[in-house]
Amino acid sequence: MDKLKKIQSFRINKYALASVVIPILILSSVYFSIGIYPGSKISILASDSFGQYSNFFANFNTMMKSDQSIFYTWSGSLGLNYLSFISYYLGGIFTPLVYFFDNQNIPDFVYFLTLIKVGAIGLSFWFFSSRTFNIPKWGNLMLSISYALMGFTVANSEVIMWLDGILYLPLIILGINRLMDYHRPNLLFLSYFLLFISNFYIGFMVGVYSFLYFLVRLLTNRKHYIKKSISYLVTSLLAGGASLVVLLPTMIDLKTNGEALTEITKLKTAATGPWDLVIKNMIGVYDTTGYGSIPFIYVGLLPIVFCFFFFLSKKVTRLNKLFYGILLLIIIASFYFERLNLFWHGFHAPNMFLFRFSFLFSFTILLLAGYGWSKYKKEDFEKIVNIIIGLLIVFSIVRVVTAKGERYDYLTYTSFILTLIFLASYLVLFFLHHKVKGKLTILIGLFVSVFVLEIGINTVYMVRGIDNDWGYPDRSLYDKDYVAVQQLVSQTEKENTQFYRLENLTALSNNESFRYGYSGIGMFSSIRNRHSSNYMNTLGFRSAGTNLQVYYQNNTLIPDALMGIKYNVSNKPLSKAGFEKIGESGKNYLYKNQNALPMGVLTDERVYEQDISSDPEQLLSVLSGIDNKFYETLSPEIVKIENAKVTKESKYGKDILVLNTKEKEKPIEIEWKIKIDKASQVYIDLLPASYENLSPLRVKINTDKQQSNTPMTKTGQYYSLGNYQNAQEITAKVIFEHTDHLELFEPKVLSLDTGKFVEATKKAQEQGVEFKVSGRKATAEVVTENERVLFTTIAADKGWKAKIDGKEVAIRTINDGVLSILVPSGKHQIEFEYLPQGFKLGMILSICCIVVFVSYSYLLFRNSRKW
Repeated sequence: MDKLKKIQSFRINKYALASVVIPILILSSVYFSIGIYPGSKISILASDSFGQYSNFFANFNTMMKSDQSIFYTWSGSLGLNYLSFISYYLGGIFTPLVYFFDNQNIPDFVYFLTLIKVGAIGLSFWFFSSRTFNIPKWGNLMLSISYALMGFTVANSEVIMWLDGILYLPLIILGINRLMDYHRPNLLFLSYFLLFISNFYIGFMVGVYSFLYFLVRLLTNRKHYIKKSISYLVTSLLAGGASLVVLLPTMIDLKTNGEALTEITKLKTAATGPWDLVIKNMIGVYDTTGYGSIPFIYVGLLPIVFCFFFFLSKKVTRLNKLFYGILLLIIIASFYFERLNLFWHGFHAPNMFLFRFSFLFSFTILLLAGYGWSKYKKEDFEKIVNIIIGLLIVFSIVRVVTAKGERYDYLTYTSFILTLIFLASYLVLFFLHHKVKGKLTILIGLFVSVFVLEIGINTVYMVRGIDNDWGYPDRSLYDKDYVAVQQLVSQTEKENTQFYRLENLTALSNNESFRYGYSGIGMFSSIRNRHSSNYMNTLGFRSAGTNLQVYYQNNTLIPDALMGIKYNVSNKPLSKAGFEKIGESGKNYLYKNQNALPMGVLTDERVYEQDISSDPEQLLSVLSGIDNKFYETLSPEIVKIENAKVTKESKYGKDILVLNTKEKEKPIEIEWKIKIDKASQVYIDLLPASYENLSPLRVKINTDKQQSNTPMTKTGQYYSLGNYQNAQEITAKVIFEHTDHLELFEPKVLSLDTGKFVEATKKAQEQGVEFKVSGRKATAEVVTENERVLFTTIAADKGWKAKIDGKEVAIRTINDGVLSILVPSGKHQIEFEYLPQGFKLGMILSICCIVVFVSYSYLLFRNSRKW
């Protein structure tokens, strides 16, 4: 490999500016073509992901403009380590720009942030390329555009927190080059540091790749570079150490509250095939970013040509071909072998958006293309011709071979023909370059124009693929109820000085509590406290599997009371015992729960018994001191069935109701008759025997008291039929939409005796302890005649410390889900304070590592001046 060009001071020139502007113009133009721009469609996904990023940024914005703590948020489910949350979702140097937007305009911020990051990625690669490759300036520009808008970047553009890792990768590789060639470690240290504090997840992938790159470069010239090994290790370790203020608390949190490692059960990764790499290098090939996808590796046809030239040219040494080839093969093998694939993901199988490390393949192609281009001269024209013709043949053969199969049905003739056209265009341009003498300004302009057109067309297909796959939501979905809901949330804030929880029954997303700043139950997040979520699942707030989501919809009145749900917002009239309408704004209503318990309740040690703490009925009995059975199971009678053939089967030792539609385009309708013998809150139990293929299924409930329309995957089991004041017979009409086959466990009706329930909650409220929450602290005053256990609904996390009258006391968890302490008799001041485990040690180590690196860098600088 040639020596690097002498490092020059960085200055903005027209090519640097173009590396920022052109990718932004291409992406924004493509967005605009399908209606994505401020005030129109939103450049993030529909469904839960739509709420995920916009709401998280809104929450960060609120935190910046208030006295909220960066260590803890009360908005996420029962409560959440906010530092870990930031380290995955909200890290990065551009995130603080949200300060200049209000929460209603967060979608605009996400749109601009996406464009800013894409532009910064282009500039980052231009800076790397212009100081690494001996190619024309316009060549550096083309490679930077290719990197900024590579297939991975565009296809995953909605997952904007990953873009920071892509931004820092070229700077880290340049930093390694500078350290190995000139013994200058500053860029590497700074780039590593910014990478790790921006996003630990992509940071891990880039960290592993950069270490492999260092080994490759070392092996290509061991005599020259072996002396720099210590410097690289010192710089890398100190950069990682400087990041420990964020990384250490995050790693501890993931270990103590995160999910288990994925079990490796197969050799080959699912869905991958023999022609993946060929097909995904064609123009405009989009399959999906859901399950069953193959890697997005497109970087443009010209870089592929020069990458092959790197391996075929005699001007490149065998050592370079060997070791860089091995690096490329390691990534390719990782696409196909499950163990390697999971390694790049930290041994946690990704939840959709598969092969998240595939941008490393694209970067390697561009890296080798740059080195190959650096060796290209006019006398190499025939080799370039052979490569292009070879690619034309390979693409044509693959198209013919895969045309009749279903595996690659997303490879269209349009993509294939476009690929051939652009390859032929480059062949003509190389021919002209070979023949023309003198000034090549026009030819250079044609090269750049054709390349930009190719990248632009691919971007169009990627964005349209996302739109067809997921759908970009209209801005109206985000705006339509914002003011109304915000007014109702503000009303609750004015009414309360103590802690309370609220849930919006008709929220667009599980994460709306982040957006409006209230404390809720629902949450969809990769960073979560699985212990508390699993405990909530036992109480009725469905959070199955890996607890990626916590749903509010499945619960009944008892979990409402236990978790302190004091308010409900709904755009439909609500029939829930104890919930009284106290406000209205637009089409939304605010209901107050008279039976909600405060954050703390004084009780006895029976709450530590697992069978009691995990059973809502028994837990309420213990907290209230009234031993009662609140639920009664009833058997409903089917009185009418429309558009369904009903059969009964036995499965898992239980009776199963199997429904098959007669006409597939029409919904299934069933009417049940239910006899109620007392004042009750009534729920129908529609538990699926299987959750497969249920994502589109919606369940409509119609009774005299209650109407609802919810996805079955969210509600899951219990559907409210309303609150009834006396004995009577009711009819419930249930409509199952968007399904032609459904299996349900034999439906039952759950009747909650509201008389007994109200009596119990009033007794529990008498033992209640109101907490005031500020930042990362929760404080209360307790008066008790005897020593009691203080049960709280604070999510269990080892970062909590408890004090009674200023003295620290032991904390005991309840079923690993929530916190409790033992309170002696008398009047006491209680304080719970949160600080992420490892933060203090991480801060000390970070400061020490920065000081050591500054000293080390100074010594290198001083010694270089002596030389």
